[in-house]
Amino acid sequence: MTQVVTNSLFWMVLAGLAGFYILDSVAALLGLRSVQRHAGAADGMPESVASIYDSGEWRRLEQYTSANTKAELLESAFGFALILLFWLSGGFGILNRLIGKWGLGAVPGGVLFIALLWAGRWLLFLPFGIHHTFCIEQKFGFNKTTPRTYAVDQAKSLLIAIVLGGPVLAVVLALLDYRGPRAWLYAWIFTSLLLFVFAWLAPAILMPLFNKFMPLERGDLKDAIIRYARSNAFPIQDIFVMDGSRRSTRANAFFTGFGRTRKIVLFDTLIKNHTSDELVAVLAHEIGHYKRRHIIQKLASGVCNIGLFLFLASILIRSPALAEAFGIRSVPVYGGLAVFLLAYGPIGRLISLAAGFQSRRHEYSADRFAVETTGKRQPMIDALKKLSKNNLANLVPHALQVVLHYSHPPLARRIAAIQAIPSLK
Repeated sequence: MTQVVTNSLFWMVLAGLAGFYILDSVAALLGLRSVQRHAGAADGMPESVASIYDSGEWRRLEQYTSANTKAELLESAFGFALILLFWLSGGFGILNRLIGKWGLGAVPGGVLFIALLWAGRWLLFLPFGIHHTFCIEQKFGFNKTTPRTYAVDQAKSLLIAIVLGGPVLAVVLALLDYRGPRAWLYAWIFTSLLLFVFAWLAPAILMPLFNKFMPLERGDLKDAIIRYARSNAFPIQDIFVMDGSRRSTRANAFFTGFGRTRKIVLFDTLIKNHTSDELVAVLAHEIGHYKRRHIIQKLASGVCNIGLFLFLASILIRSPALAEAFGIRSVPVYGGLAVFLLAYGPIGRLISLAAGFQSRRHEYSADRFAVETTGKRQPMIDALKKLSKNNLANLVPHALQVVLHYSHPPLARRIAAIQAIPSLK
């Protein structure tokens, strides 16, 4: 068995992984406690959200949150234990030696090394996804996915990972292996260009593999949306309806793509439950993300994060200290990259905290854009309340949950921010 050396890098990575595991677990328990404390009682709850759920719905939310929290704690404990077991038993070194014996070369061997790790994790965590979809979501009336649809979705995701992920990983490994001290820069340019290409292609090629997108039929709703878009100098070719009800009762809307692939998409479940004014407000919110350049900012942040990852990787992937900390004797570029992915985890989580803060600020900004350009605040508030109720959203999340995981502000804070906008209906 390959010996794992408990050097400084070992303890730093272990402390980071353990720290976020504990934080996530504490946040989940605090979130459940918050729901239990408010279930059936409006005491201490913001007036703007106190009446959204009646006592029966609060009880249902409590049960739903409890079921999700237990599953989340079990999955995170399993994941943390799995990492420790594989790591401390010398799994990385064993896999490295096995692939080395096959003589595949740095790039093919590297793709196989990382693919095996990814595939093993996917298989081990698949039961958790199945349980969430067909037990928890099914029990509370959200799931509409059939076993066949679920299996087809998984197969398509695997195929995309192989067809797109494999070649991209091979190019990155080749650049890191052959291009010397500037390897990370070439890899950064390559992956950054791909990020924009995928953002452009996804609405046209990838998303239709999973859902059907039909143009919104002519009528009052479409006319109202087009009038709004034109009044705000937003060129729009069409509005699409996605068959979200095929998989879930949950509702949403989103804006995606660039140029000719740009799409404004409404879930069919959203259209079913909202008035025209509310839907225009929701679409105005999505257009607000575009107008306020939030999409470009998010892509730019992604590019910077990739650059940081590759720069640090270029320093550490051949580091003997990193290899020893994970039980790898030789340091092939793919072995170094694989273990660096794990070592980078705590850094990635820290970056995600900043990204979450940025995302929540963007939501406030898009809400403000929507109510200012429509001239009405109430349709936006009513739409947010309906979305929260229909999705059984937690109206009283703990602050630690929000900081760690929320990309959107809690509903009460969003409503308060909207109500603070002056001179609107």
